[in-house]
Amino acid sequence: MSKFKFTAIRARQADGHDVFSFAATPNDVLAFSEIERVGRQDDGQLKGFQRHQIASHIKEIRDYFTREDALLPNAVIIAFIDGIKSKDRGNGVVDIEIDATKTKPGFVVDGQQRLSALSGLEKPGFQVFVSVLVCKDYNELRQQFVLINNTRPLPKTLIYELLPNVEGLPERFTARKFSARIVDRLNFMRGSALYGEIRQHTNPRGVISDTAVQKLIMNSVSDGAVRDFIRLDDYEDRAFELVNEYFEAIRTVFGPEWTGMTPRTSRLKHGAGIVAMGFVMELLYSAEGATRRDQFAAALELIKPYTAWTSGQWNFSSEDICPWNGVQNTPADIDVLSNHLVRLTKRALRKNRLVANG
Repeated sequence: MSKFKFTAIRARQADGHDVFSFAATPNDVLAFSEIERVGRQDDGQLKGFQRHQIASHIKEIRDYFTREDALLPNAVIIAFIDGIKSKDRGNGVVDIEIDATKTKPGFVVDGQQRLSALSGLEKPGFQVFVSVLVCKDYNELRQQFVLINNTRPLPKTLIYELLPNVEGLPERFTARKFSARIVDRLNFMRGSALYGEIRQHTNPRGVISDTAVQKLIMNSVSDGAVRDFIRLDDYEDRAFELVNEYFEAIRTVFGPEWTGMTPRTSRLKHGAGIVAMGFVMELLYSAEGATRRDQFAAALELIKPYTAWTSGQWNFSSEDICPWNGVQNTPADIDVLSNHLVRLTKRALRKNRLVANG
């Protein structure tokens, strides 16, 4: 580690922010910058933001740069919170000093695959353009990462997983942010009904689609139980408890169709099944006041004989009979399955009331 000095040009953009550009060797860039990959700490908290390396992509880049005529005109983007100083020389020219004597102060925001490919090459004197953004804190750094990479083919699972930890994003991101926070808690809070079950960028072993669970929650926020909680101070905790209790009931009632299953072996863990069962949760909350697992389980037991999650067929109507695995994750199939399950539940609840009333 050491100090690095560069002559850079400054771009005048947003007030209170510094943006510079200069040229440096890839080895120098990696000597003062970290590629902080996304992961989870022991307590489940998110750390980092960069996706994991794509070996095939790095190999393609490295193969290209073995050529004598290889060029890289687009800049890598490095963000700093501290560890960088600038001295204005006038006319947009500045002297930059980066202090990497104790730690690497820079974070690679864009260009990690290119830098990884170039770091293993013997190409003396080869430089890349470096665009530098100085951020006021780590949240702003993550915010810039999401905004910069959203126009690139970045995995949506990574974008959605970062959302709960980023402030100040446009409305098109924040609309999904609440549901992403609940999904995080469901997936990484020990004791949760869905602990480790949801497939996310930091949990690739999960089998349930994170977007399906988010959709269930977003539907509830839009016109369901969670919408009733929004006015309360503890609305997020209430939303988590409701969804968690519901999935505890699902695990109990549909044990063989749930435990150890995947979307391929059980439509209950399929995106269509998750979203459709969300509408059953809403019906039980609005019609029965269900919020606890025992209340949900009592009603789910009534419709269990008429479901076909792992075998048999769905009798949507006398003209519409579908094999159990014929239900696909399309808007049309989700609507058909949702309407069918809601009708089954309403009919079962009515019958149950008649029996109870003698």
